[in-house]
Amino acid sequence: MTERAPRVRVQRRPVHGVLLLDKPLGLSSNDALQKVKWLLRAEKAGHTGTLDPLATGVLPLCFGAATKFSALQLDAPKTYEAIALLGVTTTTGDAEGEVVERRAVDAAALTPERLAAVQAQFTGPIRQVPPMHSALKKDGRALYEYARAGVEVERPARDVTIHALNLAETQTDKAQSAIKITVTCSKGTYIRTLGEDIGQALGCGAHLIFLRRLDTGGLGVARCITLAQLEAMDEDERLRQVLPVDSLLAGHSPVTLQEQDAARFLSGLRRRGPWPDAPAVAVYGEGPRALLGVAHVLAGELIPDRLLSPIEIQQILQGAPRAHIERGTLETTL
Repeated sequence: MTERAPRVRVQRRPVHGVLLLDKPLGLSSNDALQKVKWLLRAEKAGHTGTLDPLATGVLPLCFGAATKFSALQLDAPKTYEAIALLGVTTTTGDAEGEVVERRAVDAAALTPERLAAVQAQFTGPIRQVPPMHSALKKDGRALYEYARAGVEVERPARDVTIHALNLAETQTDKAQSAIKITVTCSKGTYIRTLGEDIGQALGCGAHLIFLRRLDTGGLGVARCITLAQLEAMDEDERLRQVLPVDSLLAGHSPVTLQEQDAARFLSGLRRRGPWPDAPAVAVYGEGPRALLGVAHVLAGELIPDRLLSPIEIQQILQGAPRAHIERGTLETTL
């Protein structure tokens, strides 16, 4: 009887930082997260807001201590590029849904002057009714659960802000009339709904056939790595793609504390110093420089908001884990 080779068990390990993934088409955000988490052998992971399976582009994945600051990206402005097919509306507002209505597209509605007027109409503060096919909850159930059951529920309109919008006439590869939408918007904006509303304003209806996130909170698609690229790397190369935790804190003012004050700050105590008032501060300890957490400054007091644990700081300072394989298990040492 042939002896079986010893089974190699993958040992999870602490990984701290942010990986900027260019999410592939057809994969949910959570599926993408789980694949990358497995490739990195990371203990703890989370993403910073979902992209639809039919969307691609920037998906920051947070590991370890970085998960404490993922909400900052949820709140950040985002930039998208989308294509809306004109003359066809669907049940979901995108290509996944069933066709609801087909209408003729009037060329007069697509003049530069008309597009400029619609562009102005949807720039600035606007109100949106969330789509039924969304993860918003009503009475403890996601709206898409009602939609799948054929039930439509009342949804109150929400206030969102379109910071910048550009509309350009284009065509699909089948020579169908379409609009290219480039938009920078506040959190909570549904691009599917924006595409539908723009189509309605043009008098013909529309649904999205393409959606790509180009930027979220200053993290752009040019810095992203694809899942295929990550899979082709060895373990050390993969770890080198993980950016520092404070990559999420680009808009924070830095403050560095000496050792005694750093220890007290980490225990949750306020520190007093010559700092101007600031709503968002990234706090570091000196020698060696290490991120301690985030805070705000009010009336000369540095007030902790979210702190790293001492073990997280130690693991970050020690750097990436070094792995070695023993019979029957894959061990990790720091």
